[in-house]
Amino acid sequence: MKNVSLQLDESIFEETEGIRLNCHKPRNKYINEALSYYNTIQKRLLLEETLKYESKAVSASSLEVLKEFEEIDEEL
Repeated sequence: MKNVSLQLDESIFEETEGIRLNCHKPRNKYINEALSYYNTIQKRLLLEETLKYESKAVSASSLEVLKEFEEIDEEL
């Protein structure tokens, strides 16, 4: 485990404490779960951006291959 010191806006802290108390979870566990969830979302967003970029990168060659298949189909 790593110790981390952070500063939170008062409103975020109060909202977090209220939810955390209703969930009956220790602060450390709640924050760890929240960061894990946030990291999962961020990784998905990064993956989405990567896939969009790669999709654009291969779109031109995909169209060329499609045209070649259509030409072969017309020849048959």
